[in-house]
Order: sequence, then structure tokens, then C-alpha cells
Amino acid sequence: MKKRLLAALMASAMMAATLAGCGSTSNETTTQEGGETAETGGDGYSMTLIMSLRDEFLSTLEAGAQAAAEEAGVTLSTQDAQNDTGDLLQFIESARNAGDDAVLINLVDAATAQQCIEAAGDMKVVFVNRVPEDTSVLTAGSSAAVVSDENQSGGYQGQFLADYFNAKGQTDVRYIMLQGTLGLVHTEQRSASVIQAMKDGGLNPIEAAAPLVADYDRATAMDMISPLLGTTEFDCIIANNDAMALGAVEALQAQGMDPTSIPIVGIDATVDGIQAIKDGTLAMTVFQDANGQGYGAVQAAVNLIEGNAINDGTDYETDETGNIVWVPFEPVTPENVADYE
Repeated sequence: MKKRLLAALMASAMMAATLAGCGSTSNETTTQEGGETAETGGDGYSMTLIMSLRDEFLSTLEAGAQAAAEEAGVTLSTQDAQNDTGDLLQFIESARNAGDDAVLINLVDAATAQQCIEAAGDMKVVFVNRVPEDTSVLTAGSSAAVVSDENQSGGYQGQFLADYFNAKGQTDVRYIMLQGTLGLVHTEQRSASVIQAMKDGGLNPIEAAAPLVADYDRATAMDMISPLLGTTEFDCIIANNDAMALGAVEALQAQGMDPTSIPIVGIDATVDGIQAIKDGTLAMTVFQDANGQGYGAVQAAVNLIEGNAINDGTDYETDETGNIVWVPFEPVTPENVADYE
């Protein structure tokens, strides 16, 4: 059973088993004004999922949430804030005015979590994929977060690089870092944890150049790294996501250089990232379970409404406060890539 399909089937099965009492499962998708969609039907709760931007990863998260909502009899509307915090807050207020029971929020800016909670009023709030900058704003019974530990994602990259260079007997490792958007918690954690894991693995990581801030964008990464390729000595390329890693691959190929000659590592296990591992141009990536995050967010919202522990009905663990659900990352290498197709 392939990993992505298995995750979807498990989510649907678990939701059906644990939340059957929430309402009918005879839901159907309808189109709202502005092209947004809603899962309708059933006698269950009403929720809105607000995404910072509908990209490849968040579209998968959206699909996981919609599948979970359908199984649970939950009416789920979805909105795209297009990376605008003002629009996101307006969508929250609209959900509150419409009488929704809960709102699922993929933050544009992690520092605005308290504003989001205030805008939600009496609705239950679940932050998904991006953790609030200050997690103390989460309150038992009212708000929660369903995220993955970003330190773990960079840690898997660092462990892979440590194993790779230790096998070569090389300790000093010059790297080029492609960073996502500055100021985002997951950018900072992914960047710091990969370097720490390299050190923990016995390496001496050395900056071959100052970090390149490519905003998680493939084309931007390609443009930014290209001038360095013929002028800078480096042993590996570290990217905060697959899109930027693939931009580096394309930049190398455009200059007649072989991307398989050095390890290039990414995060997210996107479709293109998985194919690049199969092709040998990407050394490894880290699977972030978008479907699991979407499923876990709907489950957590239902649990908040019903007064249960936020991870009830899942295999996921919570942090020590009980307000954050951790959906684990998983390393993807040539040895196990077939499990993630």
C-alpha cells in the first residue's frame, strides 16, 4: 500500500469509526461565492478552514480535512487568504457571524494568533500546519494547534548529511543554505535544526556563502543560487523545502553541472520532490503529512467542541500542555521512496 493512499484511507477509516455520532456521512461538495467550496449535508458541526495560500502542500491538507469532515458529518467550508492577514481575519469574522462551531486556521503570520482567537469569539480555534509564535495563547478547551515539529524535519536532513559525509570520512562540510521566508517559525527551526544535527553527527558545518532567502519558491531559489555555482566551493545544498531544492537542481543542470555529484536535501516530500529522489537528483526529503494535519485539525476541533482530549481518535501525541498535537515527520530516501509515491 503506498504511503499517501494509506494515510488517506487510515484517516477516513478512523474518522468514520470515532466520529460516526457527529452526523450523517452523506455529504456533498458545493461551490460558494468566490469559488470556495463547502462540505454540506449531515447533522454535524459547522467549520471553516482558512488557508494562508492554496499551494500544493496546503491543497493536500485541505483535501485531508474535507475527507475527514465528510466522514464525520461535519460541514466544512474552505477559504484562501492569499497570504493576507487582513483577509484571514475577515474570513474568521465571517465564519463567526455565520454561526460556525469552529475555525481551522493556517496562519499567514505566526505572531497574529491572539488576534485570530479574539476574532473567533466563541468559536473553537484550531491552528493547523503553522504553530503560533507564542503558544501560551492556546487555552485548554478553547484553542489548539495541530502541527509537525519543525526541529524534527531539519534534524532528519542533518542526520542524513552526517551519515553521508561520515561514510566518506569527511568532517568539514561546506554548505549552501536556501531559506524560506524570514520571520516564520518553521523557517527558523528548519534552518537551525539541520545545522545542529550535523554537529551532533560529528560534522563541522561551514557556510560556503551567506544563507539565500528564496521564500520557499522554486524560481527564486534557481535565480539566487545560480551566481554562486561557478564561483563558490561547496559540498552540499540544504533547502528548507523541496521547491527550493529543485530550483537548485535546475540551476546546476542549466550550468552543465551534475546535481547527483553532491547531496541536495529538501523537506515536504512533494510529488516533484519524490520524483527527483527517484531520478537521483535529490538526495533526500522529509515527508510532512499534509493529509494527517488536515485530518487531525478536524478531529481536534470536534474534540474541543465535545470536551475531549484534542488527540482523541488519533495515534498522534500531544505536548506537555495538551494543547498541541504533533503529526510526525518521516525521512524519505532512495531506500524507502517507493512508500511515498
